[in-house]
Amino acid sequence: MKAVIMAGGFGTRMQPLTCNIPKPMVPLMNRPIMLHIVELLKKYQITDLVMLLYHQPSVIKNFFRDGADLGVRITYVTPLEDMGTAGAVKCAEKFLDERFLIISGDLLTDFNLQKVIDFHESSKALATITLTSVKDPLQFGVVITDKEKRITQFLEKPGWGEVISDTINTGIYVLEPEIFKYIPEGENFDFSQDLFPLLLKKKSQLFGFPVKGYWRDIGNTDSYREAHHDILKGKVSVKVDESRREMAGADLRLGLDVKLGEGTVVEGTVVVGDNSQVKGGSQIKDSVIGRNCTVEPGVKLSRAVIWDNVYIKKGAKITDCVICNNVSVGPSTTMEEGGVVADDTSIGEESYIKRDVKIWPRKVIESGSTVTGNLIWGERWKKSLFEGEMIKGLTNIELTPEFVAKLGCAYGTSLPKGSHVLVGRDATLSSRMLKRSFLGGILSAGVNVRDIRMVSLPILRYKLRTFGEVGGAHFRQSTDDPATTEIVFLDADGLDFSSSMGKNVERIFYKENFRRAHYMEPGGITELPQVMDFYREGFFRGLDQQVIRGAGAKVVIDFNHSPAGQILPQILNDLGCEVIGLNTYLDEQRGSKTVDEKPNSLQQLAKIVVTLEARAGFWLDPTAEEIVLVDETGKIHAPEELLCLMTALMLKSGARGALAVPVSASSVIEQMAQENGCSVRRTKSMERSMIEAAISPEVVMAGSMGGRFAFPKFQAAFDGMFTVAKTIELSITVGTPLSHVLREVPRSSFLQGKVPCVWEKKGGIMRKMSEDSLDKEASFIDGIKVSFGQDWVLVLPDQYQPVIHVVAEAKEQKRAEKLLEQYMQKVENWKKELGQ
Repeated sequence: MKAVIMAGGFGTRMQPLTCNIPKPMVPLMNRPIMLHIVELLKKYQITDLVMLLYHQPSVIKNFFRDGADLGVRITYVTPLEDMGTAGAVKCAEKFLDERFLIISGDLLTDFNLQKVIDFHESSKALATITLTSVKDPLQFGVVITDKEKRITQFLEKPGWGEVISDTINTGIYVLEPEIFKYIPEGENFDFSQDLFPLLLKKKSQLFGFPVKGYWRDIGNTDSYREAHHDILKGKVSVKVDESRREMAGADLRLGLDVKLGEGTVVEGTVVVGDNSQVKGGSQIKDSVIGRNCTVEPGVKLSRAVIWDNVYIKKGAKITDCVICNNVSVGPSTTMEEGGVVADDTSIGEESYIKRDVKIWPRKVIESGSTVTGNLIWGERWKKSLFEGEMIKGLTNIELTPEFVAKLGCAYGTSLPKGSHVLVGRDATLSSRMLKRSFLGGILSAGVNVRDIRMVSLPILRYKLRTFGEVGGAHFRQSTDDPATTEIVFLDADGLDFSSSMGKNVERIFYKENFRRAHYMEPGGITELPQVMDFYREGFFRGLDQQVIRGAGAKVVIDFNHSPAGQILPQILNDLGCEVIGLNTYLDEQRGSKTVDEKPNSLQQLAKIVVTLEARAGFWLDPTAEEIVLVDETGKIHAPEELLCLMTALMLKSGARGALAVPVSASSVIEQMAQENGCSVRRTKSMERSMIEAAISPEVVMAGSMGGRFAFPKFQAAFDGMFTVAKTIELSITVGTPLSHVLREVPRSSFLQGKVPCVWEKKGGIMRKMSEDSLDKEASFIDGIKVSFGQDWVLVLPDQYQPVIHVVAEAKEQKRAEKLLEQYMQKVENWKKELGQ
């Protein structure tokens, strides 16, 4: 019989224990939790194992390897995305052609699995859920069975008023391979939420078998500590590698080369790992000490769990706490119950860590500190600080004031001493808080700040195009996640930070090689109140004001509570437009609308445009760089469609020159440009690449695939506010309703798809694509684009997500569908060849 061990969880609730290792590898009695599960399965002659991985799979593979050293055979399956519990097992279907058992890799139990298997077989069940009784069933799924143990009802995390049983689902299942016909392919599907209710509805052979014995879901740090307590008290028996040593009144287990000093007092059950030393005069009670640890004289440990390479200095007192790897605890430090100290942390002498405080990795606690609240992991929250031109993280958790001050110091150090930078923000309180901390860091490096406070990003970019500043930064709330703040870094020309600029700041940040200004020479802060007027003047110069003023256009604009609502309506009113503004007020508490609210906002905008018989409607992104266009009929234009529409407007209005668009844009753009004596410059998909192309004097417009446009006559940067005004001007100039313009655009079928792909396989995929394209007409501007006459397909690895994008375009819909399907399948096949 085979067993599937579920080992893919992120272990979020167990942080900070799981910051550096996956949850199943967290040590329990100096052995990974999952190793105890393997031992339990071996006890019942289940040695053919399938391990389902997801988060940090290499850590688990490197430890267990093929399983031969443990007397088992292991097959690894790693789904490419989170498929849910049942969906993940579906990924292992080809290895499970006989009855199999499912068990979690983070349980502690001594259940008699043979009894469960025997019951399953005798009941001729399709699925058997192992049940047990607990004192507090509220946090688990309660299961109700009839006299024959057939399941009749599930209660998922009920309230006490709903509880009619204390019997819960333990997450241990015995299943027949026929179960796979109930699990859909490629969908997120859960055992308790989806599969079992479906089986119950279909009246399948679904049984629950109650088992007595020890069972604990090690789901958080409290449960982790309690699991150790239970083992040390003898409530459950597990294999311990360390050998038993005789000592009166104590159960002492010592590893190899352990040194136990004279006068050490040992009470209860104490485990000490290999090559550790406990010096004389220490008191150790009911505790587990890992490998290569040192415990100095006078230390008191009670119900403590100490991992590997920990140094606890004299006089420290630790009670019911967890100390992770490579931690140094200073002399006379006291840690109260429930404390957790994560890897690579240094605690100074005479520190006091209060009850239930959790300290994330790589923290330094100064001597004499009293720590009353959690110190969250901030310095290593990502492999690299920058994601493109920005740094982003959870406000006050990952991006804390102290983190941002250090970041400002690193940024300032990368700039010439005495130079000036431009800094702005959106309307949120969190952006204001973090920006102020950032300014302190910049000033400490001897760099001056011109603070333009609350401002839309295009205005900040516009000012940088002039003179006086060597760079800039803008703080804003993320539209994808309101709890996240984004810091956008710009160079002296208002362009997004290049990768080399970002790496330079990162290098200074991580090495802490900061430049500290002399106490008489820190930077200063000045304000630029005239920036808005300067922007307005340039705005007007970039438009044909006479054309706009003569039309009296009526437009509806959703400002998304962004600062653009404080400037654009007045500009358009001065141009003779009638502006109906939606969501123009600023809300410091709420911030801008989130991406989830966008569909409803667009539908509302479309209705208002039609009702008011407006010329057009515009949804302006909170950054004021991106727009969505709604034409006079209420049609909401998709981003790739909008690029074609804007191209048609420019050409019909008589614009001549070059158009800069990404390699993934429709070839219809070339067709229209050639017919009007214009050219097209293909660029990489990165926005910086498009703007760099727009700097050329021949370029009249640059457009992205995401509704962002730049008009170099005004500024070579994406500016949604100017795009609104320019669209109004162009629509008036061509004298045709916007809905009619798109009808004249040549037709084609444009399709996009994406294939999940782990980072380390992307290079191999592109090598395979390159080899496959040798005898074809291919371009390599960004990704690999293969042309088949007028039809084409593009394979492009995503910069920030573990996916490969596939884009196809053809004259005929069926041809585009075939190309997309063909190349997505190729990518899937190459993944398999590369062993993914």
